[in-house]
Amino acid sequence: MDRDVVEHALEHAMGYDVEYAEARAHSAVSEQIILRNGALEAYGQSVDSGFNIRVLAEGGLGFSSTNRWTMEEAEAVAETAYRLARASGRRTKLEFSEMESNEADWRVGEKAKIRDVTPESKIALLGGIDKEVASCGVDVPSRMIQCFPAQIEKYFVNSEGSRIASYLPRLACFILITVKEGAKTEQAGRQFGYSGGWEAFDLWNVPEELVHESQVLQRLMRKGKPLKPGKTTLVCGTEVVGIAAHESCGHPMEADRILGREMAQAGRSFIYQGGLYWLGSRIGSDLVTIVDDPRVENSYGFYEYDDEGVKARPRYLYKEGVINEFFHNRETAAMMGIDSNGSARATNYDREAIVRMANTYLLPGDMTEEELLEDVKEGLYMRSFTEWNIDDRRFNQRYVGRESYLIEDGELGSPVSKPTIELTTKSFWSAVDGVTKDLRFDAATCGKSDPMQGIPVYTGGPIIRLREVYMK
Repeated sequence: MDRDVVEHALEHAMGYDVEYAEARAHSAVSEQIILRNGALEAYGQSVDSGFNIRVLAEGGLGFSSTNRWTMEEAEAVAETAYRLARASGRRTKLEFSEMESNEADWRVGEKAKIRDVTPESKIALLGGIDKEVASCGVDVPSRMIQCFPAQIEKYFVNSEGSRIASYLPRLACFILITVKEGAKTEQAGRQFGYSGGWEAFDLWNVPEELVHESQVLQRLMRKGKPLKPGKTTLVCGTEVVGIAAHESCGHPMEADRILGREMAQAGRSFIYQGGLYWLGSRIGSDLVTIVDDPRVENSYGFYEYDDEGVKARPRYLYKEGVINEFFHNRETAAMMGIDSNGSARATNYDREAIVRMANTYLLPGDMTEEELLEDVKEGLYMRSFTEWNIDDRRFNQRYVGRESYLIEDGELGSPVSKPTIELTTKSFWSAVDGVTKDLRFDAATCGKSDPMQGIPVYTGGPIIRLREVYMK
């Protein structure tokens, strides 16, 4: 990465008649490791490095990027961005919310540096995980392990005086297992993510997690029974709470979706000005406070400054059951007359920074799991999910359980095969009457926009209890 080229691109853009200009460089050194049933299927290394210019001129927004690191190219990219901004011919002129300039150089540390671990050692560790799953006493005939270590450097400068450099090592691991029991098969997928070094594998306990998943699937195929339809008490594990928080709170609170930008690609939000739900509307019980915080230490969605140079902070989306705050970049914040809350993210130098989540989760309560269960006479514990669906307004949703058990007099009973809950966002969060102290996160990749941008995030929360919800 050549910072002089980036600075030159910004200076050239500022030489035009622009209201605002920025340059953002992104360089990633990445590996791809894929094992199928213990055998190495693919290994690759790559370096992807480039920069972009974005300008506001005559109320239009122009964006241009390149992977050619020359002064001449920097000037060409700046000129292209300026021409695109002028050519947009917008009736409604775009503005960016005001912000203070920031200067920072932030880095995420590594106890075991990714670059110092040899490819052979990485492959051997993944092979060891595969062996433990294959020999756990459950028939797991198909095992796919994918690992994506990356070292990401960024440099951001803008016409307001911001200068922000960063280094972020990141690890992602995707695993898919298929368990066989007689003529039956069931699958489970797990994703692990971490901002930091190779020490992530010491924290994840991947073999134990996968052996547990294998045993759960075997037990379900052997003993799982369908659930009798009807209203019941539902206890949701942290994985279910996490996906519900992400899908039925995170996405509908994205300001660009609320304002209609995402309508052609992924729909819009049930929240909109003049509608039934807006800021201040009740959407859940008093126990429901859902936060998105990019600063969760070593989280998959970690950052200290967003890709517009805005300092990260927690966003309180639903606060004590009330719609409280939307995700904003500088463009959507200006449209609503407020400041950006640091929600602009891009996957690479050739993608525009748009409104995104980071680490979205329900705040813990004060109960233990035992206290949550003890007064449930009859109910269901949906510890994890195998399927989820939600409509394009993020209001009507459906979750299908994977590891699930009947609750009888406060104790877990027989396993239940694929119980299903179908309800609205309001009815889900309004039914919450108990929240534990536990807090667990799961890594996920959140897809959005066109061209598609898959961004790293955490989902999560405590264990919760919902009263009188319909299950089948």
